[in-house]
Amino acid sequence: MKLGEAITTIPTIGFNVETFKYKNIEFTAWDIGGQSKLRPLWRFYYEGADAVIFVIDSADRYRIDEAVHELHRVFEDDALRDCKLLVLANKQDQPDCMNVEELREKLSLHRVTRNPSHISKTVAVSGQGIDEGMNHTMMW
Repeated sequence: MKLGEAITTIPTIGFNVETFKYKNIEFTAWDIGGQSKLRPLWRFYYEGADAVIFVIDSADRYRIDEAVHELHRVFEDDALRDCKLLVLANKQDQPDCMNVEELREKLSLHRVTRNPSHISKTVAVSGQGIDEGMNHTMMW
C-alpha cells in the first residue's frame, strides 16, 4: 500500500504487514487475506487497531452483499469498538461501478460503527483517491 508505488499483487494468503510513513505519521498496515477460509482468523489482528481500512471492489455487484455481511461481522467484535472505518471503494474507473452514495446505502455505515467513517473513491492501479482517503484518516 505504499503510496506512489505501482506493484503487481496476487490475493493475500495469510497476511502481509508493512510499515510506512504518510505525512510524517507512521502507519502499520496489516493486509489480511479475504478468502472465506481465512476470515475466521481476522479477529487475531484486531487488538490495538486504531482504524480499519476495508477495500471493496465497487465494480463487483454480485459480491457486494458478501462484503456488507463481512464488514458488519468485523465490527461486531469488541476489540474494534473504538476503531474508525475507511472504506476504499476501488475500481471506480470500471463501467457500472457503484458510486459512493450507492455504497453508503448498501453498507449502512451508521449500523456498523458509531465512530467516524468515510468512503473514498479509488483506483488502486493508478493510486487515484488513496491520498484523499489517507488525508481523511489523518483528521480523525
